[in-house]
Amino acid sequence: MVKTASTMLPLGTKAPGFSLVNVDGRSVSLSDFEGAPALLVIFMCNHCPFVKHIAPELTRLGHEYQSRGAVIVGINSNDVSKYPADSPEQMVHEAETQGYSFPYLYDENQDVAKAYKAACTPDFFLFDGQQKLVYRGQLDSSRPGNGIPVTGEDLRRALDTVLEGNSVPEEQTPSIGCNIKWKEGREPDYFDPTGTG
Repeated sequence: MVKTASTMLPLGTKAPGFSLVNVDGRSVSLSDFEGAPALLVIFMCNHCPFVKHIAPELTRLGHEYQSRGAVIVGINSNDVSKYPADSPEQMVHEAETQGYSFPYLYDENQDVAKAYKAACTPDFFLFDGQQKLVYRGQLDSSRPGNGIPVTGEDLRRALDTVLEGNSVPEEQTPSIGCNIKWKEGREPDYFDPTGTG
């Protein structure tokens, strides 16, 4: 496990487009969500201990904020040949087990992760009603083993602010997690294999 920080994509970045297959076999595209007051894109996976640690909160957050009009999308970009626990079949099982109410998409060629400059699982990208990036920080301060309860307070505060039509403060704490498992030769230029960057 390599502990990796988010790249902190610049605020104001327009949401990069995607069209990926959901766990139910249907294709889901960014264009499906035009006009939504908030769009949260989460790069996640099945096996990462950081994601496992917060999975119940992701379920709660999904149900709560989808009911308020926010769109939430989970994306798994890991190399499943080396990490079979993250395979599309296992994603179906994980979504059912956790009770995820949001689409959980498979980014097989890893192009979407690169477009978002996603670095870790979990990595959160919150966009406003114009699909411009307003938050790319942590869920909260809880990490596996640090004894801090998982509340989702940082991300919830950002979601509430967007849904209220207000500006999210620019000072944000990066998410930390396992590095995205890049296919050999597909590592992006921002990938730091040491996990210190």
